[in-house]
Amino acid sequence: MNDLVQLTVDEDRCIGVGQCELLEPEVFCLSDEDTISRVVDGAVLDRARALAVVEGCPNMAISVKA
Repeated sequence: MNDLVQLTVDEDRCIGVGQCELLEPEVFCLSDEDTISRVVDGAVLDRARALAVVEGCPNMAISVKA
């Protein structure tokens, strides 16, 4: 069984680079309106992939929900 986790984006820290959406397009959506990334409703990732996205965020705006 996979250890599935939810992610969250700190919208105040997000600078809209889009690395998260590039890595996981089914989980993140970069808004055309304000260029802030958001998690798609109900989206989950296995823990290893989630941690890779967290580490890949250039402004450390993504975290695993507790």
